[in-house]
Formats: sequence, structure tokens, C-alpha cells
Amino acid sequence: MGIPFIYASSAATYGDGKTGYDDDISKLINLSPLNMYGFSKHMFDLWLLNNNYINKVTGIKFFNVFGPNEYHKGDMRSVVCKSYDEVADKGLIKLFKSYNENYSDGEQRRDFIYIKDAIDAMYFLFKNPSKTGMFNLGTGKSRTWNDISKSIFAAVGKKENIEYIDMPDFLKQKYQYFTQAKTDNLKKAGYNKSFAELEDSVKDYCFYLKNKSYL
Repeated sequence: MGIPFIYASSAATYGDGKTGYDDDISKLINLSPLNMYGFSKHMFDLWLLNNNYINKVTGIKFFNVFGPNEYHKGDMRSVVCKSYDEVADKGLIKLFKSYNENYSDGEQRRDFIYIKDAIDAMYFLFKNPSKTGMFNLGTGKSRTWNDISKSIFAAVGKKENIEYIDMPDFLKQKYQYFTQAKTDNLKKAGYNKSFAELEDSVKDYCFYLKNKSYL
């Protein structure tokens, strides 16, 4: 019937990143997710590919999206949402230690994208249903957990105070130490709006959290 189909995949499908973060559909078969969440998303991506639907739908691989109205995500909320009150009240934030010799504590890197930027890109794809296939949705620039933590302290006007805590055992073998979206497909589709810098995004979000203006 020609009805557009847009669905959510995830950067979790890329696993430890050994095969890169390229949304080229020819490379889907090589991905190896680290957890069942990523595996479930990957299985759906592969089902579409194997049944020749992948270029008839629009799949979005979300990276680390954060921003207002994410309380429903529970423990999967962003570190900004989970840590804001403790930073504002106690001047403290807690981050997981690193168990990878290539990364110091807090220097694990993720591609953080603000919800406002994510919505703009999704709306572009919604308004252009002919743009089908697989699209990474990240900024294309990785930043550290220390970066995002320092941005929270700066936004609330507190001195930096980061405590590194043990990572749960069940997470140690399933943890992504680095993600960074390759955004070529989105650009080729015609999306050319730039993404906000992390510090500006965190400052904007902290304004929401402080004033409860999203409720």
C-alpha cells in the first residue's frame, strides 16, 4: 500500500566495534552484538535484509540519545538524567571504572546525541519517505564520560568531583568502550544540519532538569 515503515535499531548492534560503526547494509552480516538487546535489534535488521525489505523501509541505529522526558527509561536513563540531582545537591557524580587497559577511568568514549538533534533527523526521514535503508543516528564524534560529567558540573556551577566505582560483573564482558557513528548515509540522504556540541546540549538539558519545564 506504499505506507512508509520506520523502525528503531541500535548502536548496540555494533558490539565492541571491531568491525567499525558503518551503516552500510553489506556489512550487517559481520556485526556481533555483546548483549541480548543488541542481538534482538540485529536479528530484525538481518531479517529485513534476508527478505529483501531492507531498502523498502527506514531503519535508524540510535547511538547515545539523551534529553528531556526520559524518566520512563528507568535505569537506562542517560547519566545526565540520573546524576543531575546528586551533582546539584552534593557536587558528586559516579562513573564506572574502566576494565580495558586502553581506556583510563572515565575515558570510555560514546557518541552522545541530544534528543533535539535526534528529532530533527528523524523528522527529516519522516518527511522524505523515499530515503530508505539503514541510517546511523549519532553526531559522528565520540566524547568521554568524563567530558559529559564535566559538562554537568559546569552547567550547575559546581566544582568537578568524579568518583569511579566498580562496574557490575554481569556488565564487564558486555560493555562498549567506544562508539562513534559513521553518518555518511544520513548525509547522502540530504540531511545537512549540524549537531550541537555536547557542552551546549548538556547545559540545555540541565536547564530543563532544574526548572522542571518538561513536566
